[in-house]
Amino acid sequence: MNNLRRKHTARFKTNVILELLKEEKTSGQIASQFGIHPTQIRHWKKQALEGLEVIFSNGIKSELVEKNELVEQLYKQIGQLKVETDFLKKKMGIIT
Repeated sequence: MNNLRRKHTARFKTNVILELLKEEKTSGQIASQFGIHPTQIRHWKKQALEGLEVIFSNGIKSELVEKNELVEQLYKQIGQLKVETDFLKKKMGIIT
């Protein structure tokens, strides 16, 4: 028996889900048309619907921007503290 797993492209999955969302055919008919199992279609549909929530929420983008700004500020502080430490070591004669 052939146990090779088929890998489907994102475009293929999108076409299957779009066909399912049209609701012109049942998932069984679509599965037969595309040569995949109906359970796989339900799994892809669930992934697609979860992904849509992320796409339409602006909260995730703003959190990412805030996090990047915080990291940038912290790197600036680290750099400034290093310069100050090196200056003070030089003034005190503790050059390493």
